[in-house]
Amino acid sequence: MTIRHTRRVFLTAATSVAVVLAATACGSPQDTASGGGDAAAPVKVGLVYSQSGPLASYGKQYIEGFKAGLDFATKGTGKVGDRTIEVTEADDAGDPAKAVSAAKDLIGKGTKIIAGSTSSGVALQVAPIAAQNKVLFISGPAATDAVTGANKYTFRSGRQSWQDVVTARSFIGDAGGKKVVVFAQDGAFGDANEAAVKAVIGGAGANVSSVRAPASATEFTPFASQIKAAKPDLLFVAWAGTTAGAMWQTLDQQGVLASTTVVTGLDIRASWPTFGAAGSKISFLSHYFDGASDTDAAKAAKAKVPGGTLDLFHPDGFAAAQMVVRAVQEGGDDVEKMVKALEGWEFEGVKGTMKIRAEDHALLQPMYQAKLSGSGTTFTATAQKSLTGDESAPPVAQMKG
Repeated sequence: MTIRHTRRVFLTAATSVAVVLAATACGSPQDTASGGGDAAAPVKVGLVYSQSGPLASYGKQYIEGFKAGLDFATKGTGKVGDRTIEVTEADDAGDPAKAVSAAKDLIGKGTKIIAGSTSSGVALQVAPIAAQNKVLFISGPAATDAVTGANKYTFRSGRQSWQDVVTARSFIGDAGGKKVVVFAQDGAFGDANEAAVKAVIGGAGANVSSVRAPASATEFTPFASQIKAAKPDLLFVAWAGTTAGAMWQTLDQQGVLASTTVVTGLDIRASWPTFGAAGSKISFLSHYFDGASDTDAAKAAKAKVPGGTLDLFHPDGFAAAQMVVRAVQEGGDDVEKMVKALEGWEFEGVKGTMKIRAEDHALLQPMYQAKLSGSGTTFTATAQKSLTGDESAPPVAQMKG
């Protein structure tokens, strides 16, 4: 999916809030948590995410979704039983070292639930800290597959890369014998996307090759020619950076978009104008966009987020809040009970039915095929097909700790 992944840590006290279980869960937010602890003492929750840095726009959506989820789940009470959920926010600026420092500081102050992680690199560094200190960690928008199964204390409230690529595969049906080309930049980002396509789509029987371009490339006609000559059944494009507009324009002008099914990830709304006239000719795999679902949670989120329009990572924050309350309601101050309460839990989130797989803590959830329409700076996304959580499920990962 085309999503890219200050020395101080900035801590701010957030409004005290909490969440209740979704409609399918048992109990009520006013029930006393069953895991023990002071029945009136606040429950400390730390949110470590990107308030600044390259992923700040993603972090903004995450925290907006979290606050909306807290309000929805507690019906505005901000409590589980008589206990207030006391939230402290920390800015990691996308820096794993800052995230680890912030997490350790929060844990040292008695915080037993850490959530956030906009960046995959951050999530992979915070997960071991959770295991070492036996605290609950709920990773956010970070998409790396390695978070799933990282350890028994680590969960995720967003999707993972495998689910993105499975959604891309759905555009060609049976992948057996199909020819798939990955078009990506040289470097770690391109490597990761090529590896994912080979594992997911190649693993389903497709013949996967790649066309790679230097990250510094500004002329894309030679690469478009290579792609056309390959005559793929599916072109998977993974691109990041300021040259995206020129790249898409060239693929369109050279007839690539008209000659095959071209799939890429639908990023946040602010990026949509980058596609220009090519936007309506591309097939998009999507984690979420406004209007993709019409659940009660989605309606509640729309009513609470600034501007009333949902975006890519609002559901991740919303689901994290629901998971926090589930953990507190069933576990109280007992982290082991929190873990057990989340394993296998099925709930209704912004996207619809979500299920935390007990074996490895993967979050099974709907994914979407989408199309863009519009021009200039005004585009609208519509869902062409929804994949259920089971249809987009990654293989079970072995729990590492």
